Amino acid sequence: MPAGRPKKILDYKIINDLASIFCTQEEIAHILGVAVDTLQRDKDFSGIYKKGLETAKSSLRRAQYKKAIDDGNPAMQIWLGKQYLGQREPKEYDISQTNWTTQMKIEGLDGSVI
Repeated sequence: MPAGRPKKILDYKIINDLASIFCTQEEIAHILGVAVDTLQRDKDFSGIYKKGLETAKSSLRRAQYKKAIDDGNPAMQIWLGKQYLGQREPKEYDISQTNWTTQMKIEGLDGSVI
């Protein structure tokens, strides 16, 4: 009879479902009642976790797009334009009243100022 605790069986559907709502590995481990190391040592965990995170990202992207396009949310339209279309806020500089003076002080090794 082998010694030690029995091997934990991980529920991959729960892992995928939790990852698809951006749960961290620590949160998933807590919910499953295992250590994070147990998750990370499992040969299938990494792939399932990454797949769940990608599902979460695409769901979030879909919701943002819907808010921008279907609901006409200007803030979301601007944000998506910056992220995907390279759009930027215009930068305006007024240097007409700036006094551009540079002062330099050189200090010698003995502490004297040159």
